Amino acid sequence: MSRASDQAYARIRAHLLSGAMAAGEQITEDQLAQISGVSRTPVREAVRRLEDELLLVRSDTKRLFVADWSRDDIEEMFVLRQMLEGHAAERAASRLSREQIAALEAVNRDLTAAVEQASPDVARFLEANRAFHDVIIDAAQSPRLAQLLARLVEAPVVLRTARTYTREDLLQSARDHDELIAAFTARDPDWARAVMGSHLRRAFHTFARAVGPTKERDAAA
Repeated sequence: MSRASDQAYARIRAHLLSGAMAAGEQITEDQLAQISGVSRTPVREAVRRLEDELLLVRSDTKRLFVADWSRDDIEEMFVLRQMLEGHAAERAASRLSREQIAALEAVNRDLTAAVEQASPDVARFLEANRAFHDVIIDAAQSPRLAQLLARLVEAPVVLRTARTYTREDLLQSARDHDELIAAFTARDPDWARAVMGSHLRRAFHTFARAVGPTKERDAAA
């Protein structure tokens, strides 16, 4: 993979994850070349990687679009995260060093401070939240697990979910993190897995509440 392709991949991915483009919006390679500042050849290589990550999709006529995930796609993503991050929390419970637990405490203090501002700083919340989960994934000491989760944790739906949170939702997330820290401090893998599972299910239901019922449920109502 060329350096130019890596640059294109990083810049286009960041652009997509920022929410700058709407789900389902068509985009061309020329536009992506302008966004990334490189020629079309490395852009094509970057696009293939982003298609593999399901951030970009191609129609039957080969046109390129920003991925537009259905509610079913989103629920599946949360289920997979619950399985994988639950496993990560279980592994981490017996592996986290004192320094890593201290890092989790510091990150969660920063996350809480972001939420408790007069107007919650969602960008700062997201950054701290990602850092918190990264410590757990690192402590799980499983490169395969880390690679699988990288595709799920940064998906656009994570950003969309956070933007639907009320202040109470954001504070609840911080409280969940506090309980995770307690489970890790107690070196209790079952407790850690259970808390991580409920934490992620709560996140899904927050998103579901914001987007409303599925079309199938609408039709049945």
